Amino acid sequence: MSPWISAFRPRTLPLALASILTGAFLAKSAGQFNWPVVALAALTTILLQILSNLANDYGDSQNGADSVHRQGPLRAVQSGAITPAEMKRAMWGFGLAALVSGVALLLVALGFKAAWVLLAFFVLGLSAIWAAVNYTAGSRPYGYAGLGDVSVFLFFGIVGVCGTYFLQTRTLPLAVLLPSAALGCFATAVLNVNNIRDIVSDKLAGKITVPVRLGPQHARRYHWLLLVLGVGAAVIYVALNYHSPWQWLFVVSLPLFLFNGRQVWARQESMHLDPLLKQMALSTLVFTLLFGLGQVI
Repeated sequence: MSPWISAFRPRTLPLALASILTGAFLAKSAGQFNWPVVALAALTTILLQILSNLANDYGDSQNGADSVHRQGPLRAVQSGAITPAEMKRAMWGFGLAALVSGVALLLVALGFKAAWVLLAFFVLGLSAIWAAVNYTAGSRPYGYAGLGDVSVFLFFGIVGVCGTYFLQTRTLPLAVLLPSAALGCFATAVLNVNNIRDIVSDKLAGKITVPVRLGPQHARRYHWLLLVLGVGAAVIYVALNYHSPWQWLFVVSLPLFLFNGRQVWARQESMHLDPLLKQMALSTLVFTLLFGLGQVI
């Protein structure tokens, strides 16, 4: 099981859950918390994230991004611990599981009363499965065209937070887009650290990520921009919806982002960036918990 657990990349799962938790906290602050919906949303998100990780392992090994030039941990297919055929079967399994879990989520949250809303979310769920697989796998992986940042911002931020909130409250105030954007920026920052680390191997494989397009220094400036925009969106949300000083509790997490930004800027050697991936993901989770608790209190 060890190669499979490694291929699941457990350190990415807290980041995937951050948007679900944010949507749950916001719904709770509005008096509309629904634990079965949140539990199924969390399960669906975990399955989608594992599917994405497996597809990334498979796709990068097939397209040449996982080569001897890559600075990150050795991947399962690249090392031969899992064969490509085994990985494809696992992708099918997790894709089917995510579909079943997603349908259960929609039925519990919406039932059959609002058919058009149910259909819209079903299409959105299929889009999430497609995005998880085709990031680096498939005949034309969009991650190789530098569109991974857009996908991560949308699904880890806007879709995750707004979708979880709507499925509990049946409403979607425009203000919810602000914490959604914050989570999207932080998740994109995690991807950006990963892509800065892999600039050399990605360039050789023809994987034109944002850091490959910008170059290492501009990619680090882009990283700071993502952090500033994420914090700024949270600040604006609280300022527009202010009721209590507790809502500023998330400020306690800001030194974590400051540390991450400074370290990403300072560490020029790609091999030294890998620990900052986990640190940025955990920083996002800490921010999520503090921000959410502040709104609920």
